Amino acid sequence: MPTSRHSESAHVFAVRLMQHLVVPTFVLNAERRVIIWNKACERLTGVPAHEVIGTTNHWRAFYDEERYCLADLVVLDRTDAMSDLYVAHNEPTDSAHGLKAETWCVMPQVKKRLYLAVDAGPIYDEDGHLLAVVETLRDQTEQKLAQMALQSLAVRDGLTGLANRRSFDEKLEAEWLHNQREGTPMAVLLVDVDHFKLYNDTYGHQKGDACLKSVAAALGEQVCRPSDLAARYGGEEFAVIMPNTDLGGALHVAERIIEAVRALNVPHGASLTAETVTASIGAAAFIPTEDCSSADLVAAADAALYRAKHAGRNQVVAADRAVELEEA
Repeated sequence: MPTSRHSESAHVFAVRLMQHLVVPTFVLNAERRVIIWNKACERLTGVPAHEVIGTTNHWRAFYDEERYCLADLVVLDRTDAMSDLYVAHNEPTDSAHGLKAETWCVMPQVKKRLYLAVDAGPIYDEDGHLLAVVETLRDQTEQKLAQMALQSLAVRDGLTGLANRRSFDEKLEAEWLHNQREGTPMAVLLVDVDHFKLYNDTYGHQKGDACLKSVAAALGEQVCRPSDLAARYGGEEFAVIMPNTDLGGALHVAERIIEAVRALNVPHGASLTAETVTASIGAAAFIPTEDCSSADLVAAADAALYRAKHAGRNQVVAADRAVELEEA
């Protein structure tokens, strides 16, 4: 009897200790029913313990639709579902030693979207039978948002918000290889703001920056497909990569960009072309082969842009592939 009373006291102490842990924690039994939902978990989720104790409804604290939490996967030994449910996780051979994962949760009760780091560890009896699974949660939202901001800085142009030159170069090479394997065409547009140096000299650099932002926004709105990329190529020059696109498709998008820049109606009193800001575009499209490179595609678009400028600007000129390769 003393041994029994001692075990019971130890159990009560462990439950009370877990209740007051500062780390949000809940515990499922072998039937996946909640047996502990501590105060920190209540604060994090906005769900009081009495609503979930004895139920399998713990998912409601984290998601709008029913799905497994990490502790459920340990109980069910469903490590195969990790990739479908979590944006990041460890790669266990089984769930006997616990699981670790990270994911965004919608948190319906507190009306927040949080990025949580989750640990789920099993507890076994002396015979190796599963008694319970303890799941702990850490709010990593601020750290995740900061990480995402840093990653965005690495791939985005700080002024316009478009992809930067590094992103353009990486995307160009990746799509070149992909389209080469598929035997499909890809296109590049090079876009130049007409007489931008004169604009800067006349209106000042602050107005110049505002002009570039407006042009970038107008351009970005015309590049609609998820597979396409609009980038700031350098200075007042922009570029667009369009996989699986022939020259006709590229010219269609280019004409839309020209019209969108005109529609901005940004005054340009120093322009030698029009009374408002305009753009010139060179368009090129190749089916990638081993006989040419992605640099040849960009060079073709650049040569076409050169001709657009010398033909009066404020227009689109298409590259002739044979001519451009000879010039290159």
